[in-house]
Amino acid sequence: MLKKGKVPHTFVIVFFIVLFAAMLTWIIPPGKYVKTTELVDGVEKSVMTFYYKDQLPSDAATAFKSEPQTWQVFGTLFKGFVKQSGIIIFTLMIGGAFWIMNTSKAIDVGIYSFLAFTKRLEHNRIIKKLGVDNIIMVLIMTLFSFFGAVFGMSEETIAFVIILIPLAISMGYDSIVGVSLVYVAAHLGFSGAILNPFTIGIAQGLAEIPLFSGIEYRIFSWIIINIVGFAFILKYAHFIKKNPTKSIMYEEDSYWRKKDSEQDTTVVYYTPRSAWLVYFFITGVLIAFSFFYPETTMTIGNSSFQFHILPVLAAVFALTGYLTLKKTVHYFILLLLTYTIIFLIVGVMGYGWYVMEIATLFMALGIASGISINKSADNIAKLFLEGVKDILSAAIVIGLAGGIIVTLEDGGIIDSILYGLSRAMMNFGDVASVGVMYLIQTVINIAIPSGSAKAAITMPIMAPFSDLIGVSRQATVMAFQFGDGFTNMITPTSGVLIAVLGVARIPYDKWVKWIWPLMIVLIILGFLLLIPTVTMELNGF
Repeated sequence: MLKKGKVPHTFVIVFFIVLFAAMLTWIIPPGKYVKTTELVDGVEKSVMTFYYKDQLPSDAATAFKSEPQTWQVFGTLFKGFVKQSGIIIFTLMIGGAFWIMNTSKAIDVGIYSFLAFTKRLEHNRIIKKLGVDNIIMVLIMTLFSFFGAVFGMSEETIAFVIILIPLAISMGYDSIVGVSLVYVAAHLGFSGAILNPFTIGIAQGLAEIPLFSGIEYRIFSWIIINIVGFAFILKYAHFIKKNPTKSIMYEEDSYWRKKDSEQDTTVVYYTPRSAWLVYFFITGVLIAFSFFYPETTMTIGNSSFQFHILPVLAAVFALTGYLTLKKTVHYFILLLLTYTIIFLIVGVMGYGWYVMEIATLFMALGIASGISINKSADNIAKLFLEGVKDILSAAIVIGLAGGIIVTLEDGGIIDSILYGLSRAMMNFGDVASVGVMYLIQTVINIAIPSGSAKAAITMPIMAPFSDLIGVSRQATVMAFQFGDGFTNMITPTSGVLIAVLGVARIPYDKWVKWIWPLMIVLIILGFLLLIPTVTMELNGF
């Protein structure tokens, strides 16, 4: 039994949520949306029609498998690991790669140099008045929010959390601030998506409206969401800076503070011969790729441009790599990290990379870092395993959380939940209707955290319905956009959130305790931003 007043382990919390999902499969009747064709004004159109299990057409009934969940919950835990295997492997590879890189103390050298730079900035009166830390945090958050808004940065934040938390701790903050700088910022951008092809692109395509139309109002919404979100984070950061012991993560952050205090500030600068070999090898590889891919088509939203980005990057690396190695291998490894981030962006926007390619990229970073500091193959392998061991608990939670979604899917009730909620939109005015759409998308996001999957299920239903009630399809897309984005930062079914919290060593209950006020503010803000879409003449609406 649980002791009174004691918060259960994260594993226990997730398992109880799985049990609750199993209970719902006994209460909610199973059903499924089936794509059918209807003749509308002489034109055939595909529509999504809902059927309860016993009403399904014969072909759909044969393929639809569902049953109330009991002992199957133990099997769904296994299926959860299979379902989330990509993110689990991604997390383990990132953890192992960064452990190798951290052995070089390159990150520490970078943090020391960064803090020394910020100290010098304090002599400027204007900057000092605004606050050096505030300026730095806003710049970092704006960068990640932009990535979230443009290409839907989400899984990629797992890797950056490992970098930003030590920086936040060194600056006198806590792990929550470190997570906020990258994960929360990226998801504020994700919520106010401007050109995100995985949410806005798919949703507008399914709603049959011009791709990325209405961008002017979405840019306005993105700015407002960022202002509110950043203000909340900066206020909390200022509170923690004044008294770090007030942090709800003060005890847990002893892990990060210990790592920070154990770092030897007297770094020996050196450049082993093996680092030069890595430099020449990578330079050669980049030159070779420059010949095979002289031009890269970078896609930003619905627009694209061609640029000789690989040849440029190869030339810059050849120069900067030589200059950094002349100083110390630490700067060279930091350059490798910088190039990893750059190639992550190029890969995602130019070549459609996802978790497999990104994990491979960071794995290459870890191996290159290990060789650069003259580690043997056996030592690199041992360091990698140490990193995997350090982050293993986070990977396990991701798999367990995947069992929640599998339970709902195996019970066949996800579509039934959607159908029941959509019926609540009947007989409402414009503002109330778009508000209910927004509420439905928000609730559904708890069960279906994947934006693209939710768009594929909900938009073929919501878009035609919006025509019937006189709400523009663009407003419906905005309701989907906000409903899909905000709750990603709190739903336990999000593999990315669970992975980030695992890496940061933040218990889920403490994360909820911290973020729920921001969630309420953002959800209310989302509704307020939806009102002009049905009450004003906006371009694209």
